[in-house]
Amino acid sequence: MATRVIKVLISWYPGSFGAASDEIPGCVAAAERLDDVIGEFEEGVQFHLEGLASDEVPDCLKGEYQFEYEYTTQALLHRYDGILTRAALSRITGIDQKILGHYMTGYRTPRPKRRQQIIDGLHRLGNELLATY
Repeated sequence: MATRVIKVLISWYPGSFGAASDEIPGCVAAAERLDDVIGEFEEGVQFHLEGLASDEVPDCLKGEYQFEYEYTTQALLHRYDGILTRAALSRITGIDQKILGHYMTGYRTPRPKRRQQIIDGLHRLGNELLATY
């Protein structure tokens, strides 16, 4: 039997990251740090499973499964806030610092093309870092 992939959305709310999956209703987590919210979510799923009768367990949690985390643009930018300056993110993505700030605060939401531009810029940076030896 193949391992089932469960998508988990990581979002940013003022002051904390949040994690939730449409496939596991009622199981959510929140934490100030990204690593913590992922750990809290995974622990929450285990706690959720312990409280369910065997016939109540969602199909996605029967058998082997793994989580695949996806980030909202706001969460992704907050993840790198303090690691990369907005000036650096601007150079990497080609998007003005002020606009990146609007995306980070939630004042504006990027259109799909602009979101992809941010992701592509971070991928280019990652590929350059991987090529370093």
